[in-house]
Amino acid sequence: MGAMSRAASNDVPPDILLAERDEEDEDLSVEGSSGVELDFEATPASVEAGTSVIRRFWQTLPTAPGVYRMTDRAGDVLYVGKAKSLKARVGSYIRTPGHSNRIARMIAETAAMEFVTTGTETEALLLEANLIKQLRPRYNVVLRDDKSLPFILLTADSEAPQVVKHRGARNRKGSYFGPFASVWAVNRTINALQRAFLLRSCSDSYYENRSRPCLLFQIKRCSGPCTGEIDTESYAKLAGEAKAFLSGRSSAVKGQLAEEMKRASEDLEFERAGRYRDRLAALSAIQSSQGINTQNTEEADLVAIDEQAGQFCVEVFFVRNHQNWGNRAYFPRADRSTTRAEVLAAFVAQFYDDKPPPRLVLLSEEIEECALLAAALAVKAGRKVEVSVPQRGERRLLVETALRNAKEALGRRLAETSSQMKLLASLGGAFGLPRVPRRIEVYDNSHIMGTNAVGAMIVTGPAGFMKTHYRTFNMDTDEFAPGDDFAMMNAMLRRRFARLVKEAPRPERDAAADTPPDGPAAPPVAAAPDDPDAFPAWPDLVLIDGGKGQLEAARAALAEVGATGVSLVGVAKGRDRDAGRETFFMPGQAPIRLPPRDPALYFVQRLRDEAHRFAIGAHRAKRKRELTKSPLDEIPGIGPSRKRALLHHFGTVKAIERAALDDLMRAPGVNAATARTVFDHFRGNGA
Repeated sequence: MGAMSRAASNDVPPDILLAERDEEDEDLSVEGSSGVELDFEATPASVEAGTSVIRRFWQTLPTAPGVYRMTDRAGDVLYVGKAKSLKARVGSYIRTPGHSNRIARMIAETAAMEFVTTGTETEALLLEANLIKQLRPRYNVVLRDDKSLPFILLTADSEAPQVVKHRGARNRKGSYFGPFASVWAVNRTINALQRAFLLRSCSDSYYENRSRPCLLFQIKRCSGPCTGEIDTESYAKLAGEAKAFLSGRSSAVKGQLAEEMKRASEDLEFERAGRYRDRLAALSAIQSSQGINTQNTEEADLVAIDEQAGQFCVEVFFVRNHQNWGNRAYFPRADRSTTRAEVLAAFVAQFYDDKPPPRLVLLSEEIEECALLAAALAVKAGRKVEVSVPQRGERRLLVETALRNAKEALGRRLAETSSQMKLLASLGGAFGLPRVPRRIEVYDNSHIMGTNAVGAMIVTGPAGFMKTHYRTFNMDTDEFAPGDDFAMMNAMLRRRFARLVKEAPRPERDAAADTPPDGPAAPPVAAAPDDPDAFPAWPDLVLIDGGKGQLEAARAALAEVGATGVSLVGVAKGRDRDAGRETFFMPGQAPIRLPPRDPALYFVQRLRDEAHRFAIGAHRAKRKRELTKSPLDEIPGIGPSRKRALLHHFGTVKAIERAALDDLMRAPGVNAATARTVFDHFRGNGA
């Protein structure tokens, strides 16, 4: 990576409007780091001003490969691009006439540029993909779904390998198999592997402290290595068979099991033959539920793209070891001038930025620089990676299957979005909002007599529930009495909107536009914002689960942090908590009820139920953590390994509490300082 340069320009005329900052959305998008696009039109004068900025940088650029960034006057990155020759690529912006509207706007907003030279074009492509995911420029295709895909991990750091699902960095020693499209697919496969190979799935601490086999051994889902029900050598053989099966040698493993079953039957050991039969059935269950036929394709990702009504869907199927490990749909938001091939190329480059690419990537569209993309993926994988568009045979049929799924997923998405917009419009009309709400936030809290209190926020919009925007709030505080629902609601909204005011200040004109009019409810007057696809950071409507008390607590919280112009509605349950009898409270207005069969009423009930579900789930998870919490967790400097060493040596926490200092110092893996810390903690001598 070579030299970097940057300079700002004051030549941009004042008629260039800067885009407002917006909240991130999921999946794939072409939008700004500043978010919602305004009615910006590139005038000839503004384009010429931007061209002059680019020309000044172009004059001193080298012909080497590298990455360039275009930024606006606020310092936000507009676009990240790579080039085989920086001078030639940047020069195209000042020489080529007839730019598209999108490129013209980008040039007009450019106030500065930054450059990084690289050794090869392949390095430039990898750096470009990484920078796009980090900076999320407005005019790039940006991969917004950063949720890592799950893998299966067969550990190799203990005498009895463990099979578990895994996300994130591969720091633990072992063999990783995947990716899988969903956790459901991982769990289904692990369950089948447990039945077929009897491998343990328990944690190391649970495994090391067992004195008798657990329930999984009783139901024949584990071979019981924790208590010596199976010897180390035999268990290692089972782990080897599982690894071979996941590595693609499924036929050999099944053939070996069939031979063992036949031998046991001939020896009249019918119980042992039955166990082999059950293991074979479990393996067959894995392969029979894959959904697509991959006889001649061992390892590949099928990537297909479809476009309808200006929207895109990228469908990815994961094929490993001749098995379909699931599929996932990604929904791009791109300028209408962007072609399917451009979106697909950008998707593939960024998709494998944090994932190991397979040996084969099959695409539904021809893309530019296919060979360069394959070379970049090969650098990441450390082996050859083929990127191609199949024309015939099994591979073509597989891609057509992925393409058909992309079409169906996008069709469902468009239909759901249309129905959702109607519901949003009806809700806006029922509550007298000045425009159709695009972001609705619903707040609820959950606790048992004030213990393990959790606040929850769910978010919905034109695309339905936006689960990547859900948030939970721990209510462990001394600010209010346990069980004070009003104080909890106040604290939750105060924390949420104080951060929002700080991170995404709202323009006054937007706050004024969203302020509901006084008087009776009226239907919305504005249908949609300028950019219907962008998801805003600020809510157009906040629903509070509760009546006047909760609503007043929420109103006070927003006033305290200076969050003005937010429409608040309290949803009070009807008599006997019957659905359909809800009363709605709004500041400065009389309470209202909606007709029993009003679609807006059903919509509110659905939102409230989702908030209940999310809040109760968060509360139960917190309560479960508290129940399983160990007193050793409260001691500073005692991590999982030392905790395991102490429990393995003394057996129980009670024994650790009663242990003398000398006994603690004799425990394996515990030094004198740690022993003193533990000893002082249980005797009240800690700092």
